[in-house]
Amino acid sequence: MIGGTGWPSTLEYYRIINQETNQRLGGLSSAKIMLSSFNYAEIDALNKKEDHAGVYKLVLDAAQGLKKCSVDCIVLCANTLHQYVEELEKKTDLKIVHIADATAKEIKRNGISRIGLLGTRFTMEMDFYTKRLKDKGIESIVPDKQGRDFIHNAIMNELLKEVFKKETKEKFLSIINELQTRGAQGIVLGCTEIPLLIKQSDTNLLVFNTLEIHAKAAVDYALG
Repeated sequence: MIGGTGWPSTLEYYRIINQETNQRLGGLSSAKIMLSSFNYAEIDALNKKEDHAGVYKLVLDAAQGLKKCSVDCIVLCANTLHQYVEELEKKTDLKIVHIADATAKEIKRNGISRIGLLGTRFTMEMDFYTKRLKDKGIESIVPDKQGRDFIHNAIMNELLKEVFKKETKEKFLSIINELQTRGAQGIVLGCTEIPLLIKQSDTNLLVFNTLEIHAKAAVDYALG
């Protein structure tokens, strides 16, 4: 696992992967995990300078370090980091369990073809995520610029710090409702911190918790 992006969601990954492994194998079984966890402040500083090459170098170094530990696959514990998947797989020759592929499979299983996508500015505005869904026949709708800015800033300034405000949740739900009026049949929580704030019980739209979906897909791969 490559985590710390941020640590609150990485904690949930660790819990879900171990619980799911135990449910499937029984007894006292748990997952064999090697975790490389970032100081997110370093990544944030690079992102503010739009130094994507610098972020990629950090992720590559972490992946190569895990390869030396003889891991069988890599789990990137953040949607945004998946912009680097293709290059990472080439450089490391390791399987990366892709969060968008796992999410697309769940979306298709529910018979949905148009989703609202929430995440960091990078996930909502770059095409590394929406293209992956499009290739599976799924159309993505993102909030307007004001909504995108609000979500990104809430992730960076609140959720990564384990700050969960009622007014922030209400604004997220307002954005979700707006996406529904634009034709969204479900909502992808495309940042692994968002499920710490927004739950299925908060909206009548089907919610796709990418953190949980991804963690279970990692167990599928590891035990498959």
